[in-house]
Amino acid sequence: MSFLKFDMEKCTLCGVCVRQCPFQGLTIESDGIQVNDKCRLCKLCIKNCPQDAIILEQKSDAFDKSEWRDFLIYAEQVQGEVHPVVSELIGEARKMAAKAGFKVHAVLAGGPGTRENADRLLRWGVDTVYVYEHEELAAFRSDVYTDVLADLISEIRPCSVLIGGTALGRSLAPRLSTRFHTGLTADCTTLDILENTDMVQIRPAFGGNIMAQIAISHSRPQFATVRYRVLDRAKPVEQITGKVVIRPIPERMMDSRIRVIKAEPIKRVRTIEEEDILVVAGRGVKNENGVELCRKLAEALGGQLAFTRPMVENGFGDQPHQIGLSGRTVRPKLIITCGVSGAIQFTTCMTGSECIVAINNDPEAQIFKVAHYCIRGDLFDVVPALTRLVENRKED
Repeated sequence: MSFLKFDMEKCTLCGVCVRQCPFQGLTIESDGIQVNDKCRLCKLCIKNCPQDAIILEQKSDAFDKSEWRDFLIYAEQVQGEVHPVVSELIGEARKMAAKAGFKVHAVLAGGPGTRENADRLLRWGVDTVYVYEHEELAAFRSDVYTDVLADLISEIRPCSVLIGGTALGRSLAPRLSTRFHTGLTADCTTLDILENTDMVQIRPAFGGNIMAQIAISHSRPQFATVRYRVLDRAKPVEQITGKVVIRPIPERMMDSRIRVIKAEPIKRVRTIEEEDILVVAGRGVKNENGVELCRKLAEALGGQLAFTRPMVENGFGDQPHQIGLSGRTVRPKLIITCGVSGAIQFTTCMTGSECIVAINNDPEAQIFKVAHYCIRGDLFDVVPALTRLVENRKED
């Protein structure tokens, strides 16, 4: 899919555009200048063309929605395993696909062994799993992975592409949306689809004070990233009807300006998104003594200690353990908040928890409106008492 158009009445085939392109995205052929999939739309060819013969065509309504169908899920892999967010994306896509009469496809890209993960996706109800397996895909390189997914998207023309809101996904999604000159909504919390196939993408905006509904009405495909543990996971299907398609990989697709010198797996630690029990230290915890009380309760319960944004900003915690719009979204079985006021920026990212216990001495605290159990009292008295209760039960 090329958005560069050449006016052959003006073009003299001087080759300036070809020489100026840093990505080798242009070639001179017998029928004129050709644009290949290495083009990054950097516009250097347009700026340097002496004949002004190159036009960047970007018309909002120059497409037919009926030509773009189905959902495509990017199935991210971490150390050879499918990331759990993929199951959530598939589950949500299946719900929307049922309303629109669409199918759900997935794409796997990685090194040797990638094919084995395709069967797992079929069990989640995916209609087609496209597999790109190559030793050069073992390590993530943004330019190569963008080329791989762009290759598939250009061919199957999905209506919507869903990508996990992970570090890798946040690098990949904007590159793809730029490549196709379409929209991207990041960190969605809810997705839906209209009769005209426009996908309604809901996400917090203006610091979490409103929930914005965003639709990409004038271009396709529609791109969205979704945070982990925001949506429900896909349920396995009783009968597998999907298929696996091994995609050919031209060697030119593996060309990259990025060279991986060394790759070492990061030591795997359980993140707060994966934790079943969390104790959250809020502003009311005040000091190190309060933080230590919360930490002891978390340890007694066999969970982790998490923090609100003010506590991280004051140096009591770190960002990987922060809950909120600027931190992580969690859905544990049990979450105990200590001294948390309950601002929407925080509650939006933890209301999916199965059981919420709130400890606060302010009867008007917002956190009490979302909590299942409310304890009004001084956390410096309540938290140690809860810790003793848990420890005593363990001894019994």
